[in-house]
Amino acid sequence: MNLDQFLIMRHELLLIGVVLLVLIAELFIKSDKKHHVIPIALILFLLYTIVGFLPAKTGVLFGGMYQTSELVILFKNILNVAVFIILLQSASWLRKDINHERISEFYIILLSSLIGMNFMISAGDFLMFYLGLETATIPLTALAAFDKYKNKSAEAGIKFILSSALSSGILLFGLSILYGTTGSIYFTEVAEKLVASPLLVLGFIFFVSGMSFKISLVPFHFWTADVYEGAPVNVTSFLSVVSKGAAAFIFMVILFTVFKSLSNMWGDVLYLLSILTMTIGNLFAMRQKNMKRFLAFSSIAQAGFILLGIMGASELGMTSVVYFVLVYVFSNLAAFGVVSVISDKTGLESMDDYNGMYRTNPKLSLIMMLALFSLAGIPPVAGFFGKFFLFTSAASKGYYWLVLIAVLNATVSLYYYLLVVKAMFINKNDAPIAKFKSTFTDRLALIICVAGIFAIGFASPIYELIRKLSFGL
Repeated sequence: MNLDQFLIMRHELLLIGVVLLVLIAELFIKSDKKHHVIPIALILFLLYTIVGFLPAKTGVLFGGMYQTSELVILFKNILNVAVFIILLQSASWLRKDINHERISEFYIILLSSLIGMNFMISAGDFLMFYLGLETATIPLTALAAFDKYKNKSAEAGIKFILSSALSSGILLFGLSILYGTTGSIYFTEVAEKLVASPLLVLGFIFFVSGMSFKISLVPFHFWTADVYEGAPVNVTSFLSVVSKGAAAFIFMVILFTVFKSLSNMWGDVLYLLSILTMTIGNLFAMRQKNMKRFLAFSSIAQAGFILLGIMGASELGMTSVVYFVLVYVFSNLAAFGVVSVISDKTGLESMDDYNGMYRTNPKLSLIMMLALFSLAGIPPVAGFFGKFFLFTSAASKGYYWLVLIAVLNATVSLYYYLLVVKAMFINKNDAPIAKFKSTFTDRLALIICVAGIFAIGFASPIYELIRKLSFGL
């Protein structure tokens, strides 16, 4: 194997290099100057993100175990942009005395998880898929429990590892059944040998159940709110955006490539899961007062909308899912960014604490309103176009009743998103959150998110690019 072939794994190799450089910086920087690791890690990851957009080789490695395409490379770049925003939002939190000695740990663990996600979405067989999934999941357990002096954070870590172990066991059992019925673990070979036997259907059900845990689909969502609430805000945003986005992408790819011939069967399964996920996510979101739990159930509802695109089972469906994830990255990270800034400065995370915030912090209030409007799908921001394409994808396959239910759920979601807007702009508060100035990295992260929300909504070339790459997959 020559160097040109190894460059097919450019994203993974460069990311491993970034992790090693951060580790070297940790060894040589004195203990009282550990905060210097923050700009080093940010600059290294920014350079890595920029290099990711340069033209890259596509192809397969290890006999088809690893494969990449232009769409996969684009999705990796989307994840890189999301992670860079999260790293910017994490900078001020990491500078706190309580986290001072563990700055390098945070970067190494988080980037190690991203390496696993990159391998997972480039998988050409179920072995690489599973190894990538576990490499991405195990470091997240440590991140969920990163605030080791808080009981809720430790609880979040325990709940996450237990639910992950259970879901991984179910998933692995399903994969073993698929291997037993087809005699292969390679995606292309499994697709050719699929026969709708009762045993294969059982294996498929276990596979969907295991993936539903990872994407937080109802009724496999019970861990989500508790883990999101207990984990640090920036870890919660990583779980909500990057982890869920990567899992949804590979889930879609496997359904479209491996189980394409069984689309009638899994279409009915996803039909039910989509309705349950949208509806229950919305109903529980209306009851939440803690902002992290509120955004957790919001993200569960958004996962239900993503299923509409997957059910399209076509290039249009794949395009709409990737486009929606791109929109979701900027919208959700803008909302989590505001929550992170307020939590970092004041320690407040309740919705009632946001009452009257517009009087003292108008810019943060406007950014939060814009992010929530995008998540709700209100025109002309990007979230409207994201949901519109998902609805179009489902309608193209004749799922008109499902689209109607999705539109009703989108209306319900607008209600609870407006509860936060009402708290900030209308509700009176004699002692609102005091005026404060956020750090440069926090402001930069929010500026990127706001720019993304507007630019993606009005930049049709982005959608056309994704559509072109989806047809070439």
